[in-house]
Amino acid sequence: MTKESLTRPDSPVSPSEFRQSLGNMEASATPVKIILGSSSMPRRKILAEMGYEFSVMAADIDEKSIRKEKPEDLVMAIAEAKAAAIISKLQITDSQLGNVKQTILIVADTAEAILNRLPIGDYIKEAEPTILITGVIREKPSSREEARRFIKDYSGGQCATVSSVLVTNLKTGFRKGEWDRVEIQFHEIPDEVIEKLIEEGIVLNVAGGLIIEHSLILPYVKQVVGAMDSVMGLPKAVTEKLIKEAL
Repeated sequence: MTKESLTRPDSPVSPSEFRQSLGNMEASATPVKIILGSSSMPRRKILAEMGYEFSVMAADIDEKSIRKEKPEDLVMAIAEAKAAAIISKLQITDSQLGNVKQTILIVADTAEAILNRLPIGDYIKEAEPTILITGVIREKPSSREEARRFIKDYSGGQCATVSSVLVTNLKTGFRKGEWDRVEIQFHEIPDEVIEKLIEEGIVLNVAGGLIIEHSLILPYVKQVVGAMDSVMGLPKAVTEKLIKEAL
């Protein structure tokens, strides 16, 4: 496989467009088709940085309906649900795959959380149980007020992310997933910076309202123990490893 041989549109493709592309591939020299099952721009950027070209298709599932006690189990369960939803949309049959040697689906899930800062009783979605004392489940902020509270919780403290990657070979049936964990420590984040982030609105679209690579937040990141690409939603090392195993 050569990374240059794959294809990536600038916008998500529909299931019918993807099935048509399989037919086009049969007449070409392209040995592999890759689908990124995410509409996340950071994930698209990371996969492109790895040298891959790909199609994009969103899963459109209700992530809030999925609950697990352990955060690692949770992000893996969400990734499994995303993969199932996309495969169902595609409705690919063996005859449609034809002479295409490999078709790879990559899905991922990421979440953020405060460590050791909240009252006893609730559970943080994103922290590993062995180091977590207390916490609370966090989704994407439901309002500006909630986003403001989330970011203030990070200020002067620390949080962790757990990112899952699940790779499925639609031709062979191979499927494997892994998760990666990163710890982040913050300096105090000034109120004026928090207000600028809230006004901008991007933080409302990510779990926990955390975008550490943002130019307003980055100066207040004290330490990152782990890979930045994992925090952004797609750990490169894990993704590369799973793709190689799937082919």
